[in-house]
Amino acid sequence: MSDPRLRQLTIKTGVVKRLSKEKVVYEKEVVTQQNRIDKLKASGSDDHVLRKQEEVLQESMMMIPDCQRRLAKAYEELSEMIKNEEELKESDQYQAAVAVLDDAKVNLPQKITG
Repeated sequence: MSDPRLRQLTIKTGVVKRLSKEKVVYEKEVVTQQNRIDKLKASGSDDHVLRKQEEVLQESMMMIPDCQRRLAKAYEELSEMIKNEEELKESDQYQAAVAVLDDAKVNLPQKITG
């Protein structure tokens, strides 16, 4: 892995992979938090507790567009690098990058993939 392009490819692949996972985690957290709030409302919980839990929900919801924006940028950078470095096609890093891009497509904002 002496070629600096392979190192950059590995780094950019890791960024896309991490941001994709991060977005999924925030989406799950929103669902979990909404369920928690629903349970608290059903049990007639304290208003202060309810407000705090709703704040947590709002913070999680605000993180999703931020993750999507960062993921879209990293996705574009990695896609561009793959297009420009086709002579590395035989390397494991290149193959991993292509696989990560394919996996990350479902987590991109609709305007990018559509």
